[in-house]
Amino acid sequence: MPKNDTVRFTSSSLRIPLSPLSHHHHHRKESPPLFPTFQFNPQTLISSALARTKSTIDQFVKNFNSQKRTHPFLFKSSLLCSASLALTKPDEPASSDAVVAQPKGGHAAAAGRHEEERVLISEVFVRNKDGEELERKDLENEAVAALKACRPNSALTVREVQEDVHRIISSGYFCSCMPVAIDTRDGIRLVFQVEPNQEFQGLVCEGANVLPAKFIEDSFRDGYGKVVNIRRLDEVIDSINGWYMERGLFGLVSGVEILSGGVVRLQVSEAEVNNISIRFLDRKTGEPTVGKTKPETILRQLTTKKGQVYSMLQGKRDVDTVLTMGIMEDVSIIPQPAGDTGKVDLTMNVVERVIVLLNIIGLLKQQLGDELAQNQEVRLEHNRTISGWKISFAYSHRNVFGRNQKLNVSLERGQIDSIFRINYTDPWIEGDDKRTLRSIMIQNSRTPGTLVHGNQPGDTNLTIGRVTAGIEFSRPFRPKWSGTAGLIFQYAGARDDKGNPIIKDFYSSPLTASGNTHDDTLLAKFESVYTGSGDPGSSMFVFNMEQGLPILPEWLFFNRLNARARKGLDIGPLHFLLSFSGGHVVGNFSPHEAFAIGGTNSVRGYEEGAVGSGRSYAVGSGEIAFPLLGPVEGAVFADYGTDLGSGPTVPGDPAGARLKPGSGYGYGFGMRVDSPLGPLRLEYAFNDKKAGRFHFGVGHRN
Repeated sequence: MPKNDTVRFTSSSLRIPLSPLSHHHHHRKESPPLFPTFQFNPQTLISSALARTKSTIDQFVKNFNSQKRTHPFLFKSSLLCSASLALTKPDEPASSDAVVAQPKGGHAAAAGRHEEERVLISEVFVRNKDGEELERKDLENEAVAALKACRPNSALTVREVQEDVHRIISSGYFCSCMPVAIDTRDGIRLVFQVEPNQEFQGLVCEGANVLPAKFIEDSFRDGYGKVVNIRRLDEVIDSINGWYMERGLFGLVSGVEILSGGVVRLQVSEAEVNNISIRFLDRKTGEPTVGKTKPETILRQLTTKKGQVYSMLQGKRDVDTVLTMGIMEDVSIIPQPAGDTGKVDLTMNVVERVIVLLNIIGLLKQQLGDELAQNQEVRLEHNRTISGWKISFAYSHRNVFGRNQKLNVSLERGQIDSIFRINYTDPWIEGDDKRTLRSIMIQNSRTPGTLVHGNQPGDTNLTIGRVTAGIEFSRPFRPKWSGTAGLIFQYAGARDDKGNPIIKDFYSSPLTASGNTHDDTLLAKFESVYTGSGDPGSSMFVFNMEQGLPILPEWLFFNRLNARARKGLDIGPLHFLLSFSGGHVVGNFSPHEAFAIGGTNSVRGYEEGAVGSGRSYAVGSGEIAFPLLGPVEGAVFADYGTDLGSGPTVPGDPAGARLKPGSGYGYGFGMRVDSPLGPLRLEYAFNDKKAGRFHFGVGHRN
């Protein structure tokens, strides 16, 4: 926030002391308060004025005892047996310089009697400190209205007089109030000599570097030319402190002073960050230890910097940012005062995760059989590939070189498909201020080619083998927007179930664009992603473009565009979700890279890729989700997809050879259960051919 260099308004000085209260600041773990918070309390000023009044009342006691001895005729009535009010002649003003005496021993009993004995008062007036009428009748009325016990022709004790003095000071308009009892021909006259506060003529605000000048001006605007009211001043100070609190800033009003001429000087204290340090704690003992992560790798993630006014909200965001690095198990920020400088030192306590993971899983899947599915007139997704075995190996290092760089090596081997992948990621390239991520990838995979080319006769398998290597760079470029650019080389071809390369399928449709056993492609990739609130099911938009670069004559030359959008809307307990995806390819591309339509993330009610395989496509979906029990939700949905008549333009027309309709719709219902991997979706859908099938998915639809 910009500094308030322009906030200076002009205007015996009455200093208003402030009372300490506790000030809370936010972090993950509890810590001692940073420094005492001072909040203005008008009662403190009232107590200051009452101390002076108390000395005057004690003087009343002395003078009254003297009058009792010299004028005994005044005390024949039991109502005039008070030793608590002083009588003065009209030409003998009461002294106000008496010192407050604390009764001791036997004097305490005498003081108690002074407070309980009563004296008859005939008249009550409010005057200025010179005994004259107040110039402003409205202030006189405020003082008179504050009186509760002191009324004409009433018998009063010292305690009751003192309480009314409290009430006058508590009204906020007066800085002092002295009760004076005067013996007159008509009886005892009680005069409250008050001194009104000055009229507010200006403001001097010091130390407010982030507090907006307009906020200060607006807070004091309605007080110009009016007598300063301490209670109203307290409300203004509360609003200023509230401004800091709402924004999580370490700032408050630490001093108020009323200068001569009606100028209020406001002192604001804002705690700037003096230093930020990282402290590593042991996972088991919680004691300080030596960390594997370089401190500068953590510090550069923080938006809180030295010299800024510390914000608890900003600190919380920094904690969340460090946690999202994936290498910390726990993070907290502890603010501490930086000596007597008025600044704050921040210590970030971090507990590192286990940074090296090794995972080996062997899984034998049971044969489900087609008979059960056929008896229920449904078929599970990929029932031909459910049986068999699968082994998985994964090695992960989350903090290579202590710089939050990640190395992942994984191998998955199934009865039909397999994938071997090495990925090295630097989430923030050193020396770059744009938070650019760099990822280097090498991958060798074999996947079923059934999406486009279907199952071959005799239950033989056709697989697509790909060897891929590439580098990608991505970074945020606007709020909620991020972009990725990369260069990827791919060597891809088809093989039969014995691993032999083939160039045509059973229907003599080509399996490569070049006519060779494999296609070589160098892809320039660009992707832009918009994410809304980040909550599951919120708005999302993804635009992807891939351009084949024919560096060599046999390399493929094409352009592929693809877009996906999703919009969520909550109306009462119902959650509406609309999604759309579409794409188009121009140029010479491999047939197995055609857009496949149908399946769990496309048109439900159809097998994967059973609607069509096209050069273009469009798929739309609508869902309504509603709560059922705890984390379980119910949903109804409807999908529609089409290849836009582009199926025959794919080399070899694999969709036409397999009599795919090219368009279709599905509708159904399902359940969702939240899990660490995202929503687990179990759905049952009918297609436009009245056939039904189950679908199981993890996460939201693409």
